[in-house]
Amino acid sequence: MNNKFSLSTIIRPHIQTLTPYSSARDEYTGKEGIFLDANENPYGSVVQDAYNRYPDPYQSAIKEKLAPIKGVRQSQIFLGNGSDEPIDLLVRATCTPGKDSILIMPPTYGMYEVSASINDVPLIKVPLTPDFQIDTDAVLAAITPDTKIIWVCSPNNPSGNLVQALAIQTLLEQFDGLVVVDEAYIDFADTESWTQQLDQYPNLVVLQTFSKAWGLASLRLGMCFASEELIRILNKIKPPYNISGPTQQLLLNALNEEEAKNQMVADIMRERDNLHAMLNDLSLVKKIYPSDANFLLVQFEEARSVMDYLLSEKIIVRDRSRVILCDGCLRITVGTNDENVAVVGALKKYQQNTVVA
Repeated sequence: MNNKFSLSTIIRPHIQTLTPYSSARDEYTGKEGIFLDANENPYGSVVQDAYNRYPDPYQSAIKEKLAPIKGVRQSQIFLGNGSDEPIDLLVRATCTPGKDSILIMPPTYGMYEVSASINDVPLIKVPLTPDFQIDTDAVLAAITPDTKIIWVCSPNNPSGNLVQALAIQTLLEQFDGLVVVDEAYIDFADTESWTQQLDQYPNLVVLQTFSKAWGLASLRLGMCFASEELIRILNKIKPPYNISGPTQQLLLNALNEEEAKNQMVADIMRERDNLHAMLNDLSLVKKIYPSDANFLLVQFEEARSVMDYLLSEKIIVRDRSRVILCDGCLRITVGTNDENVAVVGALKKYQQNTVVA
């Protein structure tokens, strides 16, 4: 690598010397014994299940199962309350408020900007190209000595496409800060995850989620993969028990069902192709952008009017028409076959009514 990345120059000095909160489960990690160390209720819970004990603060059982699935070491995994928690922690760990900056490439996932705003961190915006790829030269020209993080969403939200690997590689090699690749939709893409490059690039961070392919959005559980050094920092500054016991148990059960997850992904990808074909037959559709995710970004004539009509039919899609580079676009999540037929049927009725009018 040509850059001069060193995590010690990225992490805020007071974070490096911070003494983290020490929980009772930090001091004793055993499972057997008379537990009189954490001021828990010894009689159990007011409901039948045993919720009176604090959960494992580092989710060791989950990481033991997850590591071979993802092809990483347990020590390279951080689990958060959704992907939003590691997003916020990464900003707080690296950026001094009012001084250091992060760089985003709109249109992209909105929480990068929200986390920056909450933490009073200046934001650099370099738009993607019209085909939703990284303008590498513009990004490298925009970074400053105080830029700590570049956020890359791939497959991108809301456009749905994978970002070119060479562009990400260039940023990793030429930027001295963290490059965070958000792979929330990677299960629906025909490509290898950037997690396989963690040992090659010490400044690489990869985010994934259980919300999409695993169908566990309600659990709010996100994954962050990074160097062991950075994972130790995130564990130092996270809330002591950030993942609840019931959530951990439900996820342990879910990890036994990887084959079922893979089947659902295959079904969604098949329906994505079917939905694309059906939409492509509609004259009111101007463009369907290529997708490596579980949704399609579709450009319509009079997108707002189309959106309102779908809402009147109790079909809810996402209006992205006010987002940069997405003029006239609605984002349509791939549903079941019946749901996809229903949305196309509604669009056909709208099209017919428009012609008659």
